[in-house]
Amino acid sequence: MKTPCSRYLNVVTAAVAVSLAALLPAAAHADDAPSPCAALKRIIAAAPDAFTQLSPADGQGVAQPYGDDAQCSATHASYQCVWTPHSDAGSSAAALQAVAADIASCLPDATHDINSPVAQHFYIGARDARTQITATTAGASRLKLVVSGK
Repeated sequence: MKTPCSRYLNVVTAAVAVSLAALLPAAAHADDAPSPCAALKRIIAAAPDAFTQLSPADGQGVAQPYGDDAQCSATHASYQCVWTPHSDAGSSAAALQAVAADIASCLPDATHDINSPVAQHFYIGARDARTQITATTAGASRLKLVVSGK
């Protein structure tokens, strides 16, 4: 049988637990990492004539799982991003392979025709209206993604 004192302690303990939970940040889970698919699809959809309608932020989702300092820009003919992979990504070559795996899984219609430790190349579309997707190492510690269209 619970005494009035033990009931009071249970209520106070519960109130303290709820208050502490409200102060602590939400726990992050591995599956909370941003997916680059939406960003890749948005960039590909803009090809070849609307790259200039994209903002620098449009490409950051591609780099976000791997680096936090993406710098992206658009011209009439292409959209590109350059970033430094996180230190836990391993070498630039390993990070490049991970980006290529994302491109392949997010864009199943893309043809992957170059696969090397320093360059990955994909294309989508017919020869006369092809969108090119090139991911490369940029120096010893940076990655570069360029999407261009004809």
